[in-house]
Amino acid sequence: MTRPRAVFAMNPPGLTRALFDEDALTRMRNAADIDTDLVLTELESPQSRDALAGAEILVAGWDAPVVRAAHLPYVSRLRAVVYAGGVAATCLEEPEFFAVRGVVAANARVANSGPVAEYTLAVILLAGKRVLPAAREFRRARNLPDHFAAPPTGGNYRQTVGIVGASTVGRAVLALLRPFDLDVLLYDPTLTTEEAISLDARPVTLDELMRSSQVISLHQPLTPETRGQIDARRLALMRDGATLVNTARGAVVDQDALTAELRTGRIDAVLDVTDPEPPTADSELWTLDNVVLTPHMAGSMGGELHRIGDSVADEVERFAAGLPFAHPEDLAASGRARVR
Repeated sequence: MTRPRAVFAMNPPGLTRALFDEDALTRMRNAADIDTDLVLTELESPQSRDALAGAEILVAGWDAPVVRAAHLPYVSRLRAVVYAGGVAATCLEEPEFFAVRGVVAANARVANSGPVAEYTLAVILLAGKRVLPAAREFRRARNLPDHFAAPPTGGNYRQTVGIVGASTVGRAVLALLRPFDLDVLLYDPTLTTEEAISLDARPVTLDELMRSSQVISLHQPLTPETRGQIDARRLALMRDGATLVNTARGAVVDQDALTAELRTGRIDAVLDVTDPEPPTADSELWTLDNVVLTPHMAGSMGGELHRIGDSVADEVERFAAGLPFAHPEDLAASGRARVR
């Protein structure tokens, strides 16, 4: 059986060594005709176009050069895109064009969702214990508090947690929350009541979720409809002492409105993403003591990246064996959903 030709495309080129350990690289070399030392960082040079012209599988990753319809003379053999990230369509200028030509795609979104969900679970449980304000007060008072006099909102027993968006990550978070004695609310307008209940969550409106939850965790995709979805009015609905957690995209929150609400000290926030990212040098988010900023680190990092690499290697093996992808992506649908 002839092995399909494949080529890497991502930036920086050293990313392949972060994503793929030697076992994953060997599996890909066995499944496909691929030079694992060659990584295309652009598609305009004669050398890159020659490599692209022979490829049936494009193994792409972060900041991959974008394949355009204008590259058609060099991508006439392209049959599959395997993307080491969330949306394979991001490396195609016109995903629908390639879908019509029969190009299929897979992404590693599921592989990357685990670390984000783990980060989120940790933050939710710490927020439920009121760790952020407790640490601030402990630093100020330098004395142990009377924990039995703690307000009834503290702790994680029968606490209300709101999840916005049953995305891949949102569903992974819901699964991790199941062992805990929490009342979990879910807002996702794409789900039926039965589907939400099957995820062990109580479906509610977004306003009710904002009003009722002690911890709110955002997992909606960034679309024209969700841009600025968490606005001043909805932030004002949050309980005093509630915590907003954002590992989705910064732009789903109105940043000016969030800063204004945080300035009052009424709520806390744990932000792994912001808009812009990072915040501007003069942003109050850097200095407000009720804000925890982390550097977009909830996703895979370090050794966790190998989970993504293993997922990509699995998909290359499946394609080479004539099997359907384990985690397929509809390129036409991805193109239609792309943020305008």
